[in-house]
Amino acid sequence: MEQADIVVIGGSAAGLTAAITARRHYPDKTILMVRKERQVLIPCGIPYIFGTLGGSQKNLIPDTVLEGNDIDLLVTEATDMDREERILHTEAGEIGYERLIVATGSRPAMPPIPGFDLNGVYAIVKDVEYLSTLQQRLETAKDVVIIGGGFIGIEFADEINKAGGKNISIVEIMPHCLVLAYDEEFCIEMEKVLESRGINIRTSSKVKGIDGDGRVEKVLLSDGTEIQANVVILGIGAVADVDLAKKAGLRIGLTGGIAVDRTMQTSDANIYACGDCAEKVSFFGGRPSPLKLASIATLEARIAGANLFGIRRENIGTVGVWSTAVGNHALATAGLTEGMARERGYDTISVTIQGPNRHPGLMPGVADTRVKLVFERNSGVILGGQVMGDTTAGEIINAISACVQNRMTAEDIAMFQTGTHPALTASPIAYHMVNAAEMAIKQMGK
Repeated sequence: MEQADIVVIGGSAAGLTAAITARRHYPDKTILMVRKERQVLIPCGIPYIFGTLGGSQKNLIPDTVLEGNDIDLLVTEATDMDREERILHTEAGEIGYERLIVATGSRPAMPPIPGFDLNGVYAIVKDVEYLSTLQQRLETAKDVVIIGGGFIGIEFADEINKAGGKNISIVEIMPHCLVLAYDEEFCIEMEKVLESRGINIRTSSKVKGIDGDGRVEKVLLSDGTEIQANVVILGIGAVADVDLAKKAGLRIGLTGGIAVDRTMQTSDANIYACGDCAEKVSFFGGRPSPLKLASIATLEARIAGANLFGIRRENIGTVGVWSTAVGNHALATAGLTEGMARERGYDTISVTIQGPNRHPGLMPGVADTRVKLVFERNSGVILGGQVMGDTTAGEIINAISACVQNRMTAEDIAMFQTGTHPALTASPIAYHMVNAAEMAIKQMGK
């Protein structure tokens, strides 16, 4: 029987980060990663396989990272855990462990839609061969329908559209694409961008079924509309992959993930869990959170990997920071949108500031940028923010996230000491975050 001090199940964002973190904190321990995939895809890069990158082989996490950190790799599937004897059962044999990290990730949510199993219907499975098959199918497809207008849906639509010569439609059950991630005014602007690039958007539309004689031919909507389709892509979310954890008797949380405490320890003191398979708790109020993001996974992995033989870090809860881009148009959110905050019962003040992200406004590369900050009225504490602009939105939102995580007030942000440069940032006179905070303070004084 093989033996390792630390065994990590899963080799994607969470598993890899957990293993590397464990190596940094426990240099004398032996670490073994067990994963079923021969090659591991970068999860957030999957849509770009079908346009910008041109293939799965350009979207892989290299195994040299493991070699450089003295982490052993076994490519096989874990089948069961003997928690009492601390033995992991795999298709390749038994492995003894001192500590185990479960990072089995998630799998696509499969809707109860008639016809979802027809030839030509694809979920977003994180598998190189499967996605290569989809890529080949898209080469000859003329009509592509994407069910789901979230991040994955719009990014897939735009990337596939780059090949040209295809009719691409997004079908979204909600009133707007991305409405679960951004306030309505941001969603509307992104829909305009998508439509300007030739993508058809059908919102407030429910899919009744997928039809075809063995192979997909059309998507049927509940209002009677039929959309021709050679390929249908399901982009409606993901569910935690907890089959192994359930089989071993680990406790499962309210949203279906493996229950963990703030150190990422499961109901078994020798087993930790992180990433999409682990239950999340919101930074705001402590309720269960359904968010599944690579950025959250790696945070949890850094906590789990550090705490295996003594508590060194604790999870403050899931803030939720994300971004998406179509062409040069980017949206980003940190924390709660105005809509989310009101749904949770907060009394809010929101302020939107719009202007150039360079100074003066005629500088090369300038882009109109909109920043919206949301504050709790009585305390002045920032609850969240959104950014719309060019690629700089990705880093602006990270600064806003730091403010949210540290529960900064509008007064704190108004006194934020910024570094500015004409070719890099907005003017210090019209710095979006600072001016939004000043405007919020004015509203609080009313």
